[in-house]
Amino acid sequence: MAKILVVDDDPSLRKALSIGLQARGYGLVATGNGEDGIVQAALAQPDVVVLDLGLPDVDGIEVCRRIRAFSVSPIIVLSASGEEDRKIQALDSGADDYITKPFSMPELEARLRVALRHAEAQHPERSEERQQLVVGSLVIDLVHHEARRDGRALELTAREFDLLAYLAKNAGKVCTHHLILQHVWGAPYQEETHYLRVYSHRLRRKLGDADGTMLRTHSGIGYQLVAE
Repeated sequence: MAKILVVDDDPSLRKALSIGLQARGYGLVATGNGEDGIVQAALAQPDVVVLDLGLPDVDGIEVCRRIRAFSVSPIIVLSASGEEDRKIQALDSGADDYITKPFSMPELEARLRVALRHAEAQHPERSEERQQLVVGSLVIDLVHHEARRDGRALELTAREFDLLAYLAKNAGKVCTHHLILQHVWGAPYQEETHYLRVYSHRLRRKLGDADGTMLRTHSGIGYQLVAE
């Protein structure tokens, strides 16, 4: 699951992108100002940055330049201005692509796919890193659908693997019932929380985590996978 950082001061657009991108299987981090966008680009290590130029605190061109100073992630610039000079300035500052508002979700998704393909071709080592997840003694191989804890292979069903991989991708975060069901089972199952009780019990047994130290339950909210 590719992670997208959206930096845009329009809350309505952030909400629309959050809903649209997450529904299409992307992970999302969103913020409304430039300084926080720079911080999140460093902390979240997104696969693609979607950056608005008209930010309230720092000019988007400067944000683009500062992110590019430490990150190789593709930057797709959004702007209400179609002026050629502004586009050239953004591209010269490190942006990889430029979309003029208003734009459609299919257009943005197509640009994201192109950016991700180019990034994988230019930096294959980043793609290899994303093929393996490590949470404490747990190692998950996303390519071969294998999981090990303390070197011991875990005998997981396909659904158990998908659930464990989703939690591992978001290790340390509390994943809500709604999000887990949406991403692992699909939108029609978003209210079937009893599935999670059954599968979390199975995973704890196979992980050797009977007391829930590693796979934690947050009653009424969701689940969290942490390094033991």
